[in-house]
Amino acid sequence: MDVLGLNAFHGDSAAALLREGAFQAGIEEERLRRIKHWAGFPRESLRTVLELGQTALSEVQHVAISRDPRRRLADRLLFALRHRPSWSAVKSRLLNLREVQDLRARLELMADGAGFRGAIHRVEHHRAHLASAFYCSAFARAACLTVDGFGDFLSSQSALGRENHLEVIDEVAFPHSLGILYTATTQFLGFPRYGDEYKVMALAAFGTPVFLAPMRKIVRLTEEGRYETDPAFFRHATEGVTMSWDDGEPVLGALWSDRFEQEFGPPRPPGAPLSDRERDLAASLQAVYEEAFFHRLNWLQRRTGSPALCLAGGCALNSVANGKISARTDFTDVFIQPAAGDAGTALGAAQYVWHEVLGRPRSFSMKHAYWGPEFPEARVVAALKQRFPGFAGDAPPEGTTSGRWRVRRYSLEEELLRDTAEALAEGRIVGWFQGRTEWGPRALGNRSILADPRREEIKRVLNERVKRREDFRPFAPSILEERVSDYFEGSSPDPFMLTVRPIRPQKRTEIAAAVHVDGTGRLQTVSQSQNPRFWALLRAFEARTGVPVLLNTSFNESEPITNTPEEAVDCFLRAGLDHLVLGDWTVARDQPR
Repeated sequence: MDVLGLNAFHGDSAAALLREGAFQAGIEEERLRRIKHWAGFPRESLRTVLELGQTALSEVQHVAISRDPRRRLADRLLFALRHRPSWSAVKSRLLNLREVQDLRARLELMADGAGFRGAIHRVEHHRAHLASAFYCSAFARAACLTVDGFGDFLSSQSALGRENHLEVIDEVAFPHSLGILYTATTQFLGFPRYGDEYKVMALAAFGTPVFLAPMRKIVRLTEEGRYETDPAFFRHATEGVTMSWDDGEPVLGALWSDRFEQEFGPPRPPGAPLSDRERDLAASLQAVYEEAFFHRLNWLQRRTGSPALCLAGGCALNSVANGKISARTDFTDVFIQPAAGDAGTALGAAQYVWHEVLGRPRSFSMKHAYWGPEFPEARVVAALKQRFPGFAGDAPPEGTTSGRWRVRRYSLEEELLRDTAEALAEGRIVGWFQGRTEWGPRALGNRSILADPRREEIKRVLNERVKRREDFRPFAPSILEERVSDYFEGSSPDPFMLTVRPIRPQKRTEIAAAVHVDGTGRLQTVSQSQNPRFWALLRAFEARTGVPVLLNTSFNESEPITNTPEEAVDCFLRAGLDHLVLGDWTVARDQPR
């Protein structure tokens, strides 16, 4: 039996397919539409996961969407009567809710005349988040927590997961929200686009939390692991905020209020130079977020007595805080689903239906994040022929020269890995495209740009020439799982790149390009079982240099991560990379820049 899950009419729209309770395929709509955080109905994602699952919509018996407009309806109406938000804000919400209610009509249109006869399940947003974490974990029993902006009138929910059931413990309701605080401050600091919070998390390492006292005026910790945010500092609780989820880039109106400006001064215009005020405000935001986050986690651990934690929600992508969980709580085992943000609720909604509605037992745990499309070699060859005139589609062992490029197909993986490791060791920047697309926002060795972490200057080259982004943003170290304790404090693996860990002081100069200003790195551990080819490349690089680490950043340039071979070749050429590996094929620039 198949269950299709959707995150629809919201940012990070996505689709996921379960078969007999096991994850088969999942992809975010942004990868297919080429617009970051694409919001709306995930038509292309839906088609893609059905194609990967070799089934049709008419054959799907259950469709789950991670929204339930009927939940807390009385609370919503009472809040609107009390606060009287602007008509534009109310209208945008009503139109969005109508889209959710009209889901069956959308599915009927997509069934192409075959009809859609399945059941539709509307799963509360935060229950979908909880399910996406717990039912992907290997834990039979675990404390579970979500923290995000808000969804279905909640911003946080905790539960105890046992086997195939989630028992909700408590909730934090709208308008109190740590996610809204983080987003509002992100906008105020001059990063207005949807999803820019990770920039502020990186910026925080450059500042000092001198604004912690005024930040504590906004967030008040209360009993039983709860918190309240002062509505006077925001617009969403008083005027309402316009939101656009209409088939494109999501747009969110300004969230901070005049009271916020009175406390912290005028907002930074986007693109203006960064000052110490912005760095210190970012550090203060991160500090107050962590205070509330760990206040909630420590209460939850005492309440459940569980050593295991499952974490989800947009705030679960705060890898800096995640990396401190073992030090600041009594949780000893933590699982964070790789698509912890709203895209992951597509998977969670489907899992909730499978376990909670249909009552089916658990049989799946997530060991890797490679759940998107992959492409045959013929597609790779076609992309190379189209982009490199003179390349006819066949290449002798020594390769074919096409202008400034040399195109080659390797018959032996050992040679491919040896030559790629050599190119990296020589300072070349490599686009690495293999297998199935990653599920979630991180490039985990299938759609990655790789570089030598020993070369500190490579950070500037990547930020300025390749990624064309702010110079304060760090790059992640990917390391052989068996060598993690040699380089990082704490030896627990993190295959999904969702924790920031301190790098051992004696190793920081050795991998200087992968070390952030505070001596940390956003870790990805790579095992042979999870990604054998990427693991083998790391081994080859270690054999060449003695270092089992590669600098890893997403294969993109001011766009969603590449999905297809054509997109990979285009990004390779546009971003000025030196070397490209597409499956068994390579393209090398004759003279590296």
